[in-house]
Amino acid sequence: MEQTWRWFGPDDVIRLNHIRQTGATGIVTALHQIPYGVVWSVEEIEKRKSMIAADPSLGLRWSVVESLPVHESIKIGEGDLKPLFDNYRQSLRNLAACGVTTVCYNFMPVLDWTRTDLAAAVPGGGTSLRFNAHEHAAFDVYMLQRPGAENDHAPDVLARARAWFDKASEDDKKRLLANIMAGLPGAFDRYDIPGLRKMLDRYKGMTRESLRETLAQFLREVIPTAEEVGVRMCIHPDDPPRPLMGLPRIVSTEDDLDFIVNVIDSEANGITFCTGSLGAGAQNDVPAMAKRFAPKVTFAHLRNVKKEADGSFQEAEHLGGDVDMVSVVTTLLEEQKVRRDAGNPNWRIPFRPDHGHELLDDVGKKTHPGYPAIGRLRGLAEIRGVMTAVASMRQLPV
Repeated sequence: MEQTWRWFGPDDVIRLNHIRQTGATGIVTALHQIPYGVVWSVEEIEKRKSMIAADPSLGLRWSVVESLPVHESIKIGEGDLKPLFDNYRQSLRNLAACGVTTVCYNFMPVLDWTRTDLAAAVPGGGTSLRFNAHEHAAFDVYMLQRPGAENDHAPDVLARARAWFDKASEDDKKRLLANIMAGLPGAFDRYDIPGLRKMLDRYKGMTRESLRETLAQFLREVIPTAEEVGVRMCIHPDDPPRPLMGLPRIVSTEDDLDFIVNVIDSEANGITFCTGSLGAGAQNDVPAMAKRFAPKVTFAHLRNVKKEADGSFQEAEHLGGDVDMVSVVTTLLEEQKVRRDAGNPNWRIPFRPDHGHELLDDVGKKTHPGYPAIGRLRGLAEIRGVMTAVASMRQLPV
């Protein structure tokens, strides 16, 4: 599998030469400076592509776009959507013209990945991302004061949420809001409490079924263009895979993935198989899902989580959480062989380590939350070891 690394562009404190030292050769990046719904021009795409290839000795290439964002109005299904669909299709054409043909995206309403603690302790002094069910409930019920929110949380979680809120200082509450907003990448506005309430109001009345229909509409509008120009799109699962703040989530389960790949049966309509996002759902058998959907996996995020009974979870070591990573890697390597033997030029599956622990010299550095250098380097090395061993034992292409 192609070893890749998420890079947040020229302002990322982790430089391209640092990335090459990890062993990765593929870069996963996006034009975060461009507002949602605006066309990615050939000029801007080529500018980023040239940055990545500027030093030929590094041997780096722009392997995957993550993400080409879907405008919130498309998810809601509000207003005149034709200009937004036209712009998205033009961005796909421009990316294809520049030779960047794997595009990750998500369909999570309002928020991207959501955590309540960005620096939970791990043994030895490092930190990792964590989702505390009671802190999320405290935010939803007592800070956001969403009507009916108490019905969405278990009684014991609500009791701990009340206790947390009663003891919390104003700084604690501000920190929790900032942590929940931290999953939104790039250079766009975070919400304050009134702004988040206003955004949630736009989704009032949205159900799982109606959000599924707006996703299906999006796929019907853009996948034919992606197929025409040779772009492979791959949807990222919800993180965590459950409703949040009254918002439905529709990329969370095996049934959800089945629905998505069957809206349009096309190589251009694929999946970003994120073992951490799917692994945070108690309902998900991640290795079994990997086997079922392997033909549709275009890109993989390989990370691990440790779940708790109340719905809390913490980012684990890449080989140390609840997901059987060896099984997933084996499935993906076997799928690669099927593709190679069939003569598919896109037989290699790019993957990246994800949401590493802050370790050693990373601790306290101003990296994007979940994206320190050393923790991801450790994860990449561990996955590379698994991949190499499995490929050798089973005589599979790496």
